[in-house]
Amino acid sequence: MTKNTRSARPAARPQATRRGPTLEMVRLTCPDTAQAALISESFGLVVVDGDGIRSGHENLLVESAALLSEGLGERAMQIHLQRIVGAFVGSAHGAGQFYSRAVTEARDATAKAANDLRDEDIDGPVGFTGNAQRKREFAADMGLQAYALRMAAEGAVAAYEEIVGQAWKPFDRPMDNPGQSLDHKATEVQMAAFG
Repeated sequence: MTKNTRSARPAARPQATRRGPTLEMVRLTCPDTAQAALISESFGLVVVDGDGIRSGHENLLVESAALLSEGLGERAMQIHLQRIVGAFVGSAHGAGQFYSRAVTEARDATAKAANDLRDEDIDGPVGFTGNAQRKREFAADMGLQAYALRMAAEGAVAAYEEIVGQAWKPFDRPMDNPGQSLDHKATEVQMAAFG
C-alpha cells in the first residue's frame, strides 16, 4: 500500500489587498481650478487660492521633513511621508465623493422643481430659498471645499516626490479575512449585539 504524502504547509493564496485612493481619483472627483472659479463666480462665493494652498502644503511637508531628517532614517522618512500624503489624498477623495453626491442631489431637486405639476417642490414664500436652491448652494460650498483639499493633496504629493525622489503611490492594505463574506461578517456583528 502506498501512501500519498501531502505537504504540511497549505498552498499559499495570494493576499487580497485594498488599494487606497490615488491622486488621479482625486482629480476625477474634485473640481479643478477653472471649475472652482466658475462655482465661485456663479454663486458669489470667495475665490479659493488653490495655488497658495498647493505651494503652502508642499512647503510645509518639505520643512517638516528637514526638521525630522536628523531623527529619521531614509526608510522611516519614506514610511512617515507615505502615511501623511495618504491622509491628504484620502481626505480630498472623500470630499470629492461627497461633492459628487451633493451635485447629483442638486440636479435632481432642480429637475423636480422645474416640473409645474409638483406642488411639494415649489419654492417657498418670497424671501426664502426653495429646496432646490439650498441644494445647489450646498453643492457649491462642497465643491470649493473639495477643490481646496485637492490642492492640498497635490502639494503633499509634490513634496513627497521632492523629498523621497520617487512618485507617491497609495499603500496597498491587506484585507482582513478576504475569504469571509460580507454577509457572514454582518451576521457575526448582529449576533454579537445580543450578548
